[in-house]
Amino acid sequence: MNAVNRTIALGFSAALLVSSALANSTLVFTPGEGNFNWDAYDALASTDLRGNTVTVLGPWVGPEQEAIENVLAYFADATGADVRYTGSDTVAEQAMRDAEMNKAAHISIFPQPSLAADMAKRGFLAPLGAETEAWVNQHYAAGQSWADLGSFADADGNDTLYGFFYNVDVKSLVWYSPAAFDDAGYSVPTTLDELKALSDRIVSDGDTPWCMGIGDGDATGWPATDWVSELMLRSQPPEIYDQWVTNELAFDDPAVIAALNAYGEFARTDGYVAGGADAIASTDYQDSPNGLFDLPPTCYLYRHASSKADVVPDGAEFGVDADIFYLPASTDVDLGTPVLAAGALFTLTHDSDAARALMEFLKKPIAHEIGMAQGDFLSPHNGSNPALYPDALQRKRAETLLGATTIRFSASDLMPAAIGEGTFRTGMVDFTQGAPTDEVATAIQKHWDALQ
Repeated sequence: MNAVNRTIALGFSAALLVSSALANSTLVFTPGEGNFNWDAYDALASTDLRGNTVTVLGPWVGPEQEAIENVLAYFADATGADVRYTGSDTVAEQAMRDAEMNKAAHISIFPQPSLAADMAKRGFLAPLGAETEAWVNQHYAAGQSWADLGSFADADGNDTLYGFFYNVDVKSLVWYSPAAFDDAGYSVPTTLDELKALSDRIVSDGDTPWCMGIGDGDATGWPATDWVSELMLRSQPPEIYDQWVTNELAFDDPAVIAALNAYGEFARTDGYVAGGADAIASTDYQDSPNGLFDLPPTCYLYRHASSKADVVPDGAEFGVDADIFYLPASTDVDLGTPVLAAGALFTLTHDSDAARALMEFLKKPIAHEIGMAQGDFLSPHNGSNPALYPDALQRKRAETLLGATTIRFSASDLMPAAIGEGTFRTGMVDFTQGAPTDEVATAIQKHWDALQ
């Protein structure tokens, strides 16, 4: 699990379970005011769910718990339902235990699709049906991608839509300083070839293009797995990417070897990385973008999905001192605009009419807009009002998300944990430090073969 997913999963608290009822919650935005789509909220007034309880188990605790409760409070207020949210920092394990004990929450929210897949295979998720799949296709940018990510094999091996995503994140971003670019005469690249050419130009100017670090304690290496995932999406059709994460396409296949080497062109090229390639593995990924803001900059580019607080120092202005652009695709093959993402999947683990009514509410633009307006929230819903994002960074991240033609999650989050959180990570550390491509890829594949 990478940092974005851990943020979704853990929030800012170490609490295991934090539960609350929403019956007396204060609505954070006054109904009828502002540029919200209030029609769906107003329509809920005709749905009387007094006497019904809807329990929700999710990954958010701390401030994120408050944010989701603020959304759910509108449903509780309009319908009279007793909505009870429980936040857990081990949501997948909790959901499985609860299901096995026949005590599942009505709605369970998973920070990774693979976690829900295990529940579906055991018959612990209720299908959402063709109507919901059609809704995802119509209302989400790159809708089929999102529908596929929410579909899993049931006990008989048949793929069915079991969930839809709400509150997502986008990874395919490069951070830079517009002020530093202006001083140096650089322009934002729009193709992968232009990005490589810019990197070469920065080196020829006597500077260093990339801020890069893959250190993260026991999870060291995951930023490099994201790099490889990004470059696979920019060199191969999405169906090949899908075969890779399930090992239908072997890890030592030439397509994967090419993506590893493409990452190596950035990480292992002399002069490309601040501190040199040898320092990448020992540099904490959270510290690596600091060079963007040195005077003069010690690096100019940083590929990562991060909130402003993770990257931009206090006092720096977004749009002037810091900005983002989409990690561009190659022009060698037309793959559209692929985006690497993360997100929270809402599923039904204890079916009821009231739970389905809440799921229907979460499909409406207003449910997304309440989340958007609170801050650290991105919606894939193309009918929600982007003007409600509170700052330029969120609006720009949303533009990238809504401009996607293909959405995929990081390969390491979709592979078996022994690979994605194991030998893929450690292999990328070895590769970054100079191990031969074939040797790394073969070792990962041998480990995967041993899992069969």
